[in-house]
Amino acid sequence: MQKTKIWLIIAIVLAVVLVSASLVFFNGTSLGSNNSGKPVTVVDDDGTEVTITVVPQRIVSLAPSITELLFAVGAGDQVVGVTDFCDYPYNFAQWVTEGKMGTIGNYWQPAIEPIIALDPDLVIASGGGASDEAASKLRNLGYTVIVLNPQTVDDVLDNLEIVGKATGHANEATALISNLRARIDTVTNKVADITNKPKVYVEISATPLMSVGPGGYLGDLVTLASGINVFDDALTSWPVVNSESVIAKNPDIILSTYTPLYTFNTRAGWSSINAVANKQLYLLESNNIYVRPGPRFIDALEELSQILHPELFA
Repeated sequence: MQKTKIWLIIAIVLAVVLVSASLVFFNGTSLGSNNSGKPVTVVDDDGTEVTITVVPQRIVSLAPSITELLFAVGAGDQVVGVTDFCDYPYNFAQWVTEGKMGTIGNYWQPAIEPIIALDPDLVIASGGGASDEAASKLRNLGYTVIVLNPQTVDDVLDNLEIVGKATGHANEATALISNLRARIDTVTNKVADITNKPKVYVEISATPLMSVGPGGYLGDLVTLASGINVFDDALTSWPVVNSESVIAKNPDIILSTYTPLYTFNTRAGWSSINAVANKQLYLLESNNIYVRPGPRFIDALEELSQILHPELFA
């Protein structure tokens, strides 16, 4: 009788342990099969090593491109806060109104109070001055923070890997990266033999006149699409230029992110530019795919390749 009681107690204890372990796993205190149940260490774009021991369940994104990365790798259900500028892949403004999503407000140099109010277990910030100050303050307060600052297409792919590992979606990120690389290869293989590459001027702003220099995301897309960025010799990634320099470089194609196309015909001296004379002016208005360094860069690359080389892309 006594032995029966002992075995009954042991059975109950084991059952409690197993149920507890299952609850722990499904409530995000284990990293799960995606990461072999071990802590994950990633190195962010600031060079900071960030170790994550449990799958984060309350993630706050501090940039639209980061929100897109999170949802692309399958971590959307773990996101509890976004910026007022996040609008893809869903209408997050509507979600906020309905109480389904929190907002931290401004994307550029956001205040930390709204972020803290969301009680995050992971904050993914945007570098390059966008949310560096907030990231630093949050780290000093003990929050887990990853900073992303992609400048090229390869950087975006690296960021996908970082986000996948950090959120418990390493397998999904790996599959997505493989798919994106295959689509990149399809484009680059098609344009590989082009010898007469078009000269391309990208206008980011009209006041002041601003373009894309070396090491910039949009400039990288132009290069991958087998175009020549006319300001690839600039000293910064986002150079402020002038009309005289654009006229002197005489681009074959002009790409504009915001400037209305009719204005190029009204600028003094610009009628002599090949792109203006031949009406090779294009407004890149496809829902921010050209200005956000996120997973939709591949759509931008494929579209840009058609613009630069219509003879190859029907």
